[in-house]
Formats: sequence, C-alpha cells, structure tokens
Amino acid sequence: MTALADILLRRIATSGPMTLGDYMSECLLHPEHGYYTRSEPFGTAGDFITAPEVSQMFGEMLGLALAQAWMDQGQPARFVLAEPGPGRGTLMADILRATRAVPGFHAALSVHLIEASSRLRDFQRDKLKDAQVTWHDHLSELPDNQPLYLVANEFFDALPIRQFQRADQGWHEVVVAAPNGALTLALSAAAPIAALDSRLSDSEPGDIVETCPSAAPAIAGIASQIATHGGAALILDYGGWRSKGDTFQALRNHEPLDPLSHCGEADLTAHVDFEALAQAATPVLSADYTEQGAFLERLGITHRAQTLAQRLSGDALEQHIAAHRRLTHPQEMGTLFKVLGLRPHDAPQLPGFAA
Repeated sequence: MTALADILLRRIATSGPMTLGDYMSECLLHPEHGYYTRSEPFGTAGDFITAPEVSQMFGEMLGLALAQAWMDQGQPARFVLAEPGPGRGTLMADILRATRAVPGFHAALSVHLIEASSRLRDFQRDKLKDAQVTWHDHLSELPDNQPLYLVANEFFDALPIRQFQRADQGWHEVVVAAPNGALTLALSAAAPIAALDSRLSDSEPGDIVETCPSAAPAIAGIASQIATHGGAALILDYGGWRSKGDTFQALRNHEPLDPLSHCGEADLTAHVDFEALAQAATPVLSADYTEQGAFLERLGITHRAQTLAQRLSGDALEQHIAAHRRLTHPQEMGTLFKVLGLRPHDAPQLPGFAA
C-alpha cells in the first residue's frame, strides 16, 4: 500500500466514498504524494511518451500552423502564445524553433506556460532557457488583453472526471469506496441528474457516461479571449466526439494497470469528450474537428519526414520512420488522437482541417 492510499482510506473512513474526480485530483496533485509532484512521467524512462517526445516534427507542424493562423488574422503586433500542461517543455521548444524564421512572429509573441508542478517547471526552464517565459498556475491567470494562440496536447485527458452509470430511473455515480479496508469502485444510489438529461436518448441502463466538470469552464475562458481579441486554439488528445463507456485508466512503466492500485505512483487519465469541448466554445467561436493523422498529413508532415530522412541512416533512420508512423498511422496515434481547432467566426479555417 502506498502512503497516499493510506491517506485516502482514512479520508473515506471519515467522510464516506469519494468521486472519481476527487480521487484523480489526490492521486495526481497531492502536494506530497501526488504523481506529478514526485514522479518523472515522460519519456522511455517514465510511464508514457507524448507526441512531442516521439518526434520534433509534431511540434514543428503545430508551430507552423499557429504561425499561419497568426498571419491569416493580420499578424497582430502583440499576442500570447500559451500552452497548458507543457510537460518537459519539448513541444513549446519545437514550436519556437520551427517559427523562428517567420517574419515578425517572435517579435510579437510572449510565451506563457500553465504548470502547477514546480518539479515540471524546472524541466521546462531548462528546455526553454533561451526563451522569455512566464509561468502560471491556472489558465485564468493568462493575460486577457491580447490575441491568444494556444496549443494543448494531452492536457484535458488528465483533468478529473466523474463517471455515471445509467439506471432504470436516473443515474448511479461511480465512486471510490473502501467497504473492506481496500479501495474499490462502488455505485451511489440512483438519482436524476439534470446535466445528463440530454444523454437519456442515446444510452441504456448499464451504460457509462463520463463528464469532466473543469473542462467546459477552461474552454469557455479560452474561447472568450479568442472571440474578443482574436487568435486560435489547437487541442490534441485521445478520445472521441461523445463520451460513451468506461475510459478511466492508469499507466505505469508504459503498462496499463488497475487505477486503484499504486495511488500516486501511476498516471490517471480518461478519454476526452470533444463534443463537450466544442459545445463550450461554439457559442462564440467556430470549431473544426479531425483525426491527428489526417491533421498532420495535411500540414505536410510526410514531406518534412522525407526531408529529414535524407540526412539519416541506419538505426537513426529506422527510428525516424517509426516515429512518423506512430504519429500518423491509424493503428497507432493517427486515429485514437483527435484535434479540435477553435477560431473566431470571421477568421479563415485553421491549417490542417480542410479536406
């Protein structure tokens, strides 16, 4: 049993079962025993590898797409370039390198990273030592008087979720309980839930629906700034258009495991409901949605891969080919990962979404 598991068992004994959202928050962000507080999650030596760590091409494509959006919107003289959940800073470093030659782009931007973990900020500070960076604990702290160009890669999948199982009348909430001194999943009593009324028509008793209470406010804040001042957002994550089924999962040493084991020592995530994100933004913005593989191909990743391959041979070439496949192939990240693009209603469609 981990130290955090003992803390959670005592909390449940005192206060009763906890929601999955509360459980995720404690496991990931507990100030002493949380996963992001004490672990090095990224890379081959960590628990998972994100797209920016797979290949520099990923960040290059996204950076050039944002630069094109900036040019399409008149090249504003000052803008915020932001990334929530920036990991080790690899994606932002690749974005800045790829856009260095875009006239006026770097002179206009200010880099802002949203990162609550002091441990991860140290990695980012080292990776971005040549850039002027401002860190924030929350998205709400971003400067709100300039255009916003934002990229979020595997950020929303780590936000705490709540999970509900359809009943004959209403919904059971899936909670974390400890009836026998061990953490286990249980169901609350069934009750009507107004926020899930719209899901009654496409679900049956026994079906699982997941919600992410903090996602819509985060998107709404981003959307409000872009609608008011201009800009764009690219959101990349694994998931689908509408939540259906149990996607709560844990990863440790690149292997899946029981999410209730190894509390604070494993990454906890859930698939992103892109429909909910789009609905939170589209009152004030236009949204486009596609698969990551198709998105990267439209941006020219294969041409970039071929150019880089000319300088490689042997194992380096094989690894480069494998990285391109991993990012784009339907059986790897190409279809599991989706992309949501947000832009003002009067702005041109963002690069990478046109069929």
